Amino acid sequence: MSIDPTDFTPEDALVAIMIAVSASDQTMRTSELLSIERMVNHLPVFGGYTLDRVTEVSNTIFDVLAEEDGLDILWGIVRAALPERLFDTAYAMACDVAAADLKAGEHELRLLEEMRYELNIDRLLASAIEVAARARHRTL
Repeated sequence: MSIDPTDFTPEDALVAIMIAVSASDQTMRTSELLSIERMVNHLPVFGGYTLDRVTEVSNTIFDVLAEEDGLDILWGIVRAALPERLFDTAYAMACDVAAADLKAGEHELRLLEEMRYELNIDRLLASAIEVAARARHRTL
């Protein structure tokens, strides 16, 4: 089941970004999916959001990304549904998903770069968020 992207909530937009990052390399790893689930279950921005909706948002985003101009559509959906004050939150979540499998691949890094541009994330802020994500996912 899919959701009409015009009906996306801010929480849906955050989930959409995380799903897009995970799917960007054509492989959604378990560690990435668990990272998404953990954030949806524990972060205050998702208070009252049901985990069941993640599947519906995922299906919608898979359909969107299958379009020729899928990324442009994704950014339009995100900008329409997500308040600008949460753009850095979205970037932080995207970085956590990219770091969850302990290696950010070329496709994930390219999507993060595009996200910085599309959501006008300050480069210094983005660097700080990226360093924090790497630190949180570092192993011994």
